[in-house]
Amino acid sequence: MTSELHRLYAVCEATWPPAATHRAGPWTIREGRGGGQRVSAATAEDPVTEANLPLAETEMRALGQTPQFMIRAGEEALDALLARRGYALVDPVDMWLGPAAPLTETPLPRACTFTVWEPLAIQIDLWADGGIGPGRIAVMERVAGPKTSIIARDDHTPAGTAFVALHDRIAMIHALEVPAPCRRKGMARLICRQAAFWAVAQGGTHVAALCTRANAAAGALYPSLGMGVVGQYHYRKAKDDTRG
Repeated sequence: MTSELHRLYAVCEATWPPAATHRAGPWTIREGRGGGQRVSAATAEDPVTEANLPLAETEMRALGQTPQFMIRAGEEALDALLARRGYALVDPVDMWLGPAAPLTETPLPRACTFTVWEPLAIQIDLWADGGIGPGRIAVMERVAGPKTSIIARDDHTPAGTAFVALHDRIAMIHALEVPAPCRRKGMARLICRQAAFWAVAQGGTHVAALCTRANAAAGALYPSLGMGVVGQYHYRKAKDDTRG
């Protein structure tokens, strides 16, 4: 695993943290509490064999979680092992990264985007409409480092929201949500540029985001902002539950 990828995985963890973690043999076990797949997935910190799997499975089931594993760069052997055991491949994710400064060269339109912490009630509603519920809001609240939410508006209409947090000079954009009536108006782009302005003000140098490869809209947005894919990961999930 390259140092850049190792850094970005650490940014992911710091800016969208699980409720708790603990080590069990070669595994890091995460307690998600409804915060999403990544904060509920186990990762291998040392080489593993098939004999190590029951320990991780037992630990995750004890937390009320379906066993699932995050497969990162260089973990092809673990991926193959889980595939042989019948674990389903779920949600390949691209990790996007780009410099923040170019996104701040042109001023933002006046009164279109705002940073605010804590999120406003209308943002909670926008997230809820997009399937981002209380478990994920709780993730935002427990981030320890610099963080903010962003709200966009189209005239006087709330038109989008996101959560942004900074770690190791990288601002990662999470929970970017634009309601259907406001899409194709450049709102997501404005939110990302506002994230860059916030990042630079906090001493950050880069912006980052995660999106599944199935998300065509995000896959078109991020390269237009000068971001590129620097890594991927996916999940292997027990077939008794392959839902997100």
